[in-house]
Amino acid sequence: MRNVIVVGGGLAGLSALQRLRARGYEGGLTLVGAESHPPYDRPPLSKAVLAGDTEGIALPADWEALRCERRLGTRAEALRLHDDRPGGVLVTSDGPLPFDGLVIATGAMPVRLPGEGPQHVLRTLDDAERLRDSLHAGARVVLVGAGWIGAEVATAAVGKGCRVTVLEAGDAPLAGALGPELGALTAGWYAESGVELRCGVRVASVDPGGLTLADGSFLPADAVVTGVGVRPEVGWLAGSGLEVAGGVVVDGSLRTARPEVVAAGDCASWWSARYGRRLTAEHWDTALNAPDVAAAALLGQEALYDPVPYVWSEQFGRMVQYAGHHAAADRVVFRGTPDGPGWTALWLSGDRLHALLTVDRPRDMAQGRRLLARGTPVDVDLITDPRTALSGAVRRAAAPAG
Repeated sequence: MRNVIVVGGGLAGLSALQRLRARGYEGGLTLVGAESHPPYDRPPLSKAVLAGDTEGIALPADWEALRCERRLGTRAEALRLHDDRPGGVLVTSDGPLPFDGLVIATGAMPVRLPGEGPQHVLRTLDDAERLRDSLHAGARVVLVGAGWIGAEVATAAVGKGCRVTVLEAGDAPLAGALGPELGALTAGWYAESGVELRCGVRVASVDPGGLTLADGSFLPADAVVTGVGVRPEVGWLAGSGLEVAGGVVVDGSLRTARPEVVAAGDCASWWSARYGRRLTAEHWDTALNAPDVAAAALLGQEALYDPVPYVWSEQFGRMVQYAGHHAAADRVVFRGTPDGPGWTALWLSGDRLHALLTVDRPRDMAQGRRLLARGTPVDVDLITDPRTALSGAVRRAAAPAG
């Protein structure tokens, strides 16, 4: 393999470049990124950048050591794979680029609501800077969606003196991620911070001056922020022959059906043997770590990507972290109480831990992630005792009779 192109100029794309070189690839390397900015860290966009601080968000990269041609401000438009040999041509806004190997790391794009009115989304640095200019004392800001991003933007907006309303179609904040019962435990945080939260409210359209709701009423707004989810940025792969279903379909090594093409990050739908299903994850942890496996696969080395999913969020003065996949759990138990300063929720089936949510309990998360990764049986009495470290809640095998 003499010529590899990485499509996507975010954390996943940069990580792929770095891991290819670290794993011994010495051939040509090209980064194609739609944004004109060099790779930067996205979590600060909804925090420090909205607060006015853009220092330190650039991702560290030794470009001289990477020996990489950078084509920033260049969009991928189509992919043409050779029928008779490996490789193909990446069609871009700057012209065609031939390749022997391809890493797809184009991420995801925010979903927008219908309507002719202006609406902000938050995915790029340019998005964050435009939104920041709309956040000023007294501004009526309406956020649509009380998910991870919605809560973080609401935190930033109310901190700048805005009058903030959050509209959520579900029964509770984070209902899609955590379920309505757990999500409801975060609802009080909005009121405590001076944010009006309205659940069970659907938006018909974004219009000049505000939003029209599904019941026909109109809600005035100086700024509308849409945070109702993202979709993998894979439209440019239409007609390529690669399978796309909720993302680029890849195996446990992040290979497509064409071994010279791999995918990583938000745009990949990978097979998880751990959970027996395909997973996608639009989170920083995935963008950082998946490219190492993709690089190995592209170079013909053995590696599998089967992590415990993990996401974190800073909202309303709290550090909120979630790890695992709770769909198969049959009950939830708590360490501490949700009305206390810090607590943990654990999803269990029998003595198996499926997932955990921590609020200002980082030690629980660090130890819980290790339990999840190992699939270790737990002692339910110990795991619910906040005085016992999670690492000490492992179920001990019964001593042999005798």
